[in-house]
Amino acid sequence: MTGHPTPASLPPPIPASAPPTGARTYRLRTSRGEFAVVDVPPADEVEPKGVVLALPGFTGSKEDFTLLHGPLAARGYRSVAVDGRGQYESDGPADDESAYAQAELARDVLAQAEALGAAAPLHLVGHSLGGQIARAAVLEDHSPFRSLTLISSGPARISVSQEQRVKLLRDALDQMSMAQCWEAILAMGPPEEVGGPARGLGGQEHLRRRWLATRPAQLLATGRQLCTEPDRVAELAAVPLPFHVLSGAHDDAWPVPDLDAMAARLNAHRTVVVGAEHSPNVDRPSPTAHALAAFWDRLHDEDDGNGTLHHG
Repeated sequence: MTGHPTPASLPPPIPASAPPTGARTYRLRTSRGEFAVVDVPPADEVEPKGVVLALPGFTGSKEDFTLLHGPLAARGYRSVAVDGRGQYESDGPADDESAYAQAELARDVLAQAEALGAAAPLHLVGHSLGGQIARAAVLEDHSPFRSLTLISSGPARISVSQEQRVKLLRDALDQMSMAQCWEAILAMGPPEEVGGPARGLGGQEHLRRRWLATRPAQLLATGRQLCTEPDRVAELAAVPLPFHVLSGAHDDAWPVPDLDAMAARLNAHRTVVVGAEHSPNVDRPSPTAHALAAFWDRLHDEDDGNGTLHHG
């Protein structure tokens, strides 16, 4: 395709909803720097049950969880969605890829968990790339967490078709500025189909702002991780935490049968959200939030009345 796509060729924007009651946006201070978050408390009329720390995916941001906050608050969960280092509104070096090594990003997550200081159970959630970072954090130290949920995040490297798109993006970033890359992406077609940002809330203008604010080194380093990630499922299965593998009914980053097999290897709870693809948190937020809360509710019911948690 040449030239800018016509409005008819672009998918309709997904409306951005207003933040739920009580939502706060701020920079979470940690031992490893500050991270932009959206923090939504549980609804006033319900029993608080736990805290959720949610990590977005490649080219994503904390806003990818916007439509989950309200339903989770109604079920008693405080939800904190975070921009990772160099992602959208969180600071990070523009050119130093070593700052975005997976181990560094995993330690950021552990610092975020520590900074939240939640006396309530802390449930870790990662979407796509965020799931692999969450996995690395849990493998380093699982003790801060009550559970781990992987949303559309597979056992190893991404599919060949998605790897080609990520490599296309990395090649472009080697030659052009972020603004030039955005224009080139638009000239080739809908961004999510040509290696650009995944479709998100608020339509193309929000994607553009998010894209221009994200650090190039973050995209280069994490894109390489997605294309080279080894299978660490056996390591994760040895961690004494409850796991939940959630995905849409179709996924072009990791085939759904691969996600099914990973869930079996982890002895994980498995949810497939009908009508959703790679971002069920955006495509079908209501059933996604229900499935997340139902999983955590079961764990909540298993916890001792004195606050002791049964891991595993």
